[in-house]
Amino acid sequence: MSAIFTVSELTRSVKNLLEAEFPFVWVRGEISNLSRPASGHIYFTLTDGNASLSVVWFKSAQTSGETISHGEERINPLTGEVEEQSGATGLTGTTIEDGMEVLCAGRLNVYEPRGQYQLVAELVQDQGVGDLAIAFEALKRKLAEKGYFDEDRKLTLPENPKRVAVVTSSSGAAIRDFLRLADTRGTGAQIRIYPSLVQGDQAPKRIAKALDQADEDGWAEVIVLIRGGGSLEDLWAFNTEPVADAIYRARLPVISGIGHEPDVTIADFVADKRAATPSHAAQELWPRREQLAQKIDDLEMRLTRRYAEWLLGKGAAFEQLRKALIWLSPERKLERMQDRFGHLIGRLEAAGQTQVDRKLREMTGTVQRLHRAHGPRVVRQTASRTASLVERLTQAMNRHQDIKERNFELMQTTLAGLDPQAPLDRGYSLVRIDRTGDFLRDPKEVTAGDTLAITVRDGSVSAVVTEDSNDSREQ
Repeated sequence: MSAIFTVSELTRSVKNLLEAEFPFVWVRGEISNLSRPASGHIYFTLTDGNASLSVVWFKSAQTSGETISHGEERINPLTGEVEEQSGATGLTGTTIEDGMEVLCAGRLNVYEPRGQYQLVAELVQDQGVGDLAIAFEALKRKLAEKGYFDEDRKLTLPENPKRVAVVTSSSGAAIRDFLRLADTRGTGAQIRIYPSLVQGDQAPKRIAKALDQADEDGWAEVIVLIRGGGSLEDLWAFNTEPVADAIYRARLPVISGIGHEPDVTIADFVADKRAATPSHAAQELWPRREQLAQKIDDLEMRLTRRYAEWLLGKGAAFEQLRKALIWLSPERKLERMQDRFGHLIGRLEAAGQTQVDRKLREMTGTVQRLHRAHGPRVVRQTASRTASLVERLTQAMNRHQDIKERNFELMQTTLAGLDPQAPLDRGYSLVRIDRTGDFLRDPKEVTAGDTLAITVRDGSVSAVVTEDSNDSREQ
């Protein structure tokens, strides 16, 4: 009967067997998923495209990449052997990065809490750029030369879109994070998911097909391409030419949110907008509702100010028109005519008095000259004749004044006849056609249905023509 192990017992047995079988190994591969936590330890994955191996490089061992010089000799801290000056040196924790092809020397170890085996690195040496990094840079150069990354071809994302197409895995964490953020931002939107594989050999073709379908449907305002975090191999589908071609030929704007902040893919370069994560893509599409509320408040205040300014301007224009209307009104015109008439009467009276005074002075002078020339008798005769002339002159002046007074009364009567209010006081009315604004003088000027404005002494009334004058004549 086979023995029954607990998980701890089995894991410990595997640990002892594995660590005894591989006490020290050299492993070649490409670095991905590089992580540098605050502890100073470094964690990364070695991959050769077919398999992956977790590596931990403790802080205390990271100095093994540095050589200790003693004169012209170098001592390898891993082996303790003396090396020549030209010997290869290891890397430090600050110089390694994702995509590097390295040789790692260390021991295999089983991390019992997770039952995971890993390589505990003692030395890391540079072996050049990895195959995936080389392929990435080659495709990047190729697409850049074709203009896939040009800024002038990229479209602007719609503001607060109402219809959004999302290309992603329908069961991944990325879509859950995206929908969670979308539910709390903007003013509400419809989201249509175009499911696709996002990892594996078939993923590039499936992603490109989903992108083409979303663009061909034309339903959405923007296409969102998202995927959660993962290793370089996990995200490799987004570093392929089919996906880049699909994004490039899309007529709708495309925003990408792939992996985490440090992850940058070819799809990010081609997309019209790159977001750091799926959640960040939602933040780029929809503003926070507090911001929308603040924007509405700002627009309301601006509208209130503009309306107050508009009212103020209209009030000033109305006041100018009111003053102009008063100045041009018949009442003011009559007042100005009366003022002018009074001024003319004053001038006429002054001219008449001046004429009389001048004649009196001339007459007095003549009397005095006659008195001196002809003596008392002649003077008396002349005085008698002068008195007669004075009387005649007075009569002529009176007649002239009567004529002027009659003319004045005639002018007053004429002015009174021109007063538009006078006929209204006698019971007449003024009828204006609303349609043309003209006064009604002939029944032929109106037809049935026309509205009339009738002005009487104390106000105005409206009336509607119920019978066409032409029709009534024909009947």
